Formats: sequence, C-alpha cells, structure tokens
Amino acid sequence: MKQKYLVGLDIGSSSVKASLVNVGTGECAASAFYPKTEAPILSVRTGWAEQEPQMWWDNMKLALRQVMEDAHATGEDVAAIGISYQMHGLVCVDKQLQPLRPAIIWCDSRAVPYGERAFRELGADQCLSHLLNSPGNFTAAKLAWVKENEPDLYDRIDKIMLPGDYIAMRLSGEVNTTASGLSEGMLWDFKENHAARFLMDYYGFSESLLPTIVPTFSVQSEVSQSAAAELGLRAGTPISYRAGDQPNNALSLNVFNPGEIASTAGTSGVVYGVLGQVNYDPKSRVNTFAHVNHDATQSRLGVLLCINGTGILNAWIRRNVAPEGISYADMNVMMEQVPIGSDGVSIIPFGNGAERVLENRETGCSIHGINFNNHSKAHLMRAAQEGIVFSFCYGMEVMREMGMDIRKIHAGRANMFLSPIFRNTLASVSGATIELYETDGSVGAAKGAGMGCGIYRDNNEAFATLKKLAVIEPDEAQHAAYAEAYARWKEVLMRVKG
Repeated sequence: MKQKYLVGLDIGSSSVKASLVNVGTGECAASAFYPKTEAPILSVRTGWAEQEPQMWWDNMKLALRQVMEDAHATGEDVAAIGISYQMHGLVCVDKQLQPLRPAIIWCDSRAVPYGERAFRELGADQCLSHLLNSPGNFTAAKLAWVKENEPDLYDRIDKIMLPGDYIAMRLSGEVNTTASGLSEGMLWDFKENHAARFLMDYYGFSESLLPTIVPTFSVQSEVSQSAAAELGLRAGTPISYRAGDQPNNALSLNVFNPGEIASTAGTSGVVYGVLGQVNYDPKSRVNTFAHVNHDATQSRLGVLLCINGTGILNAWIRRNVAPEGISYADMNVMMEQVPIGSDGVSIIPFGNGAERVLENRETGCSIHGINFNNHSKAHLMRAAQEGIVFSFCYGMEVMREMGMDIRKIHAGRANMFLSPIFRNTLASVSGATIELYETDGSVGAAKGAGMGCGIYRDNNEAFATLKKLAVIEPDEAQHAAYAEAYARWKEVLMRVKG
C-alpha cells in the first residue's frame, strides 16, 4: 500500500524548512531546508529588516522538491499541508495579490514609536485589557508606519498578511488568516472576540484590509491548479493548519494545556507557557497571544518570554574568550570544573538589543565580580550560561505572577539545551522538570495539518510517537547553591537597571 504523508512548512527568516511526516508511523520521512546559507535580510536603514516574499516561496519550492524526491513521494501521496512562520511580519498585496513592497519582518524596529504613541493615547487599560499587550512593534504598528510614510503605496493595498498567510495564499489563491495570527499582530480584541476595531480605527485602517478569519485547525483552503502544477502537488490538497513559529514550537512539543511550558534556546531564547484564563502583564514584560487551541469556548493563551541575549552570548564567549578552536562540547567540559555560581562571577546577558522583560531597556551585557587572582576563562564560560538561565528564570517569575504554574518544561534537544550545565541550572533554579524531545517546527506543522484535516482525533494521537530523549530533574541536594547564585545575579541586575 502506498504511503501517505503530511507536509510541514516552516517559513523562517534565515531559511525555509520542509518535512514529510508518514501518516501511518508518525515518523519524519524526509526534511530539507533552503537556502543553505542564511537568507538575506534587507536593511537599507539602521533598525530596518525586510525580506522579499518571493524569496520565501522560491526556497519553499526547493525544500519541498527535495523532500518529495528523498521520500520518493508524489503529489498524490500528500494528505495535507501545515504552515509555521516567522511571527509579526507584514506583507501588503494589491487586488492581483502581488506584493507591493518587501515584507517588514519581525526584527524590524521602525514602528516602535507608532506602537508607543497608540499605547499612550489610547491608554494602558484599553490596550492591555483588549489586546493583552501594548501595541508595541507588531504588525499593526508596522502598517501604521507604511500608511504615514508610503501613502501612495498604502492606498493600493487590498489585503495585509502575515508571512504564513502569504505562503498559504500562494498555495491556494485564497487570502485568509487566523485569530491566533491576528493576535500576534495586535489586531485581535480578546474582550470582544473579534478584530481589534478600536486600534484599527485609531490608526485609520479599514477592516476590509484583513483577510478572512479561519480556524487554526481546519481545511482553511486547498492547493490550486496553478500551484499544483508548479509544485508537483495534487490540486485540492487541503491546507489545514497555520501558526506562528513560537505557538507552533509549543505544538511541536505537545504543549496545549494550562501550565505546560515550551522552551527554545537558540540565538535568542524563548519560554512559552499556556495560560488558561485571559490575563496580561501590566508592564508588558512578556507577550500574550492566542495559542493554537484558543477559541471562544476555552481560553488558551500563549505567554511568551523572549530573551535576545541567549545563544548569541554563548557564541560570543566561544569566539572571544574560549581557547581558539574549542568546541561547545569542550567548553562544557571546562565549565564543569567550576562550581555552581562561578565562584562569584555574574554575567548580565542583555547585549543583543533592548529586552522586553526589562521594559524595553537596553542595558548591554556586563561582567561582575571578577577576581584577577582566582578566575579563569572557564569561570566566564560558566557565568555566561548561568546568566542566560537566570534571565529565563527572572522572566518566568513574571509568568508566575500572571497565574502560571511552571512545573515542567518541554524542549527540543538542540542549541543551548545540549549543554548539561544549562539544563541542570535551569531545572534547579526554576524547580521545573525538563523533558527533551526530538522534533522541530516543520514536523510539528505537518502534525498540525493532520489534526486540522481530521487524520488525527486530537493532539495526543498526533504526538503519540513524539520521542522523549531525556528527563532532567531539579538537583535538590544543590538547591541552596543554585538559589544563592540566582539571588546574587538578581542583585547585580537591580544595580545595572538603576
């Protein structure tokens, strides 16, 4: 019997990844990503970051073609398609569905003043109670920038989209989005359970600019004849799931219910937890969006903590502090010779721009407590990893204030989670058990598609084959040492913050 597959597409800013998941076994049959070197980001001015939507499509085609060839699959073998994508972007298209300008992507900061002004003039209570965040630098504020600075182009916009919406449109010819997607753009009103009309009215946007809203898990559209011919797929193949990369990462780790946590620790680090009631941080130190399974009948909110200075600090330490040519694994061996707390050395890891958890302050990275007679490179290496963990735990305190009970952290075995010191410190300071799994965003998107088209009854069936690779429990015997190191780090942070 011919195998059936689910396609998962992960539209990132550095690459586009495709995976084929075998429907029968739940295993990943093939994966590929393009480009093989990091995709270009256009930055014609300081703080700007744009990408051509056509580039996402071209790289998606290459990745999809490779996985189909590697698995010896045809278009008839594909049961459904799911899409994960870089969050908070803005794609503007005309009536012919052609992009009018490059997409303004997540890391572009030009719209900050537009979000801040809306927050100030509309009022914190209005914004936080309806949007659960300040308008910030999200999609709505980006569109406000276009409206003011490119008015002729703005007048030609027929629809605005997120990056995942654009790929779905290219696949189907239909323009739609999800409530979860609108929430990440500050375009969803949680109190009224519809588009955020009060913010759109403030900016002078017509609601007609928004795509049709479809459920996250549903047959949202189908592959068109023209896309099928271009991609080698079957016309009519359902596109049945779509989510931003962080909600999708949580889905990939089977994180759906209140109190469950997903974490990643690449260049930047994320702790993403599910909250069962509508709530927000009054200081907007963490962001709150609709999770993949949020709807009018049950609140499932994704509370997102992002630490910009995560793996990028560890990489900086490797390049500039560690002995030349050393691997990350060798660094871990060196660090193990240093006790918990790094003999009094503390590193504040916020050297990759303004940090939302610090209320958008940019403190820079700083090193404290060095004694020239006692401390070595290994102390700095360990202090860096501890500082990253402590920044996670500092943000998790905010999440707990919002009512989240953090007892278990799900993570993929990758990046910083490959480090035993990082894992053990995070478990022991947070008090949460860490479970490591083998998965990624494109595989998660494929399984989301299976849920959306009815192949899987629910998430438990979809992720029944999710492989648990390791469990890290808090080290109760060393609790006092970890707590003392974290308390000292927080004292340093308070001084740095002034």
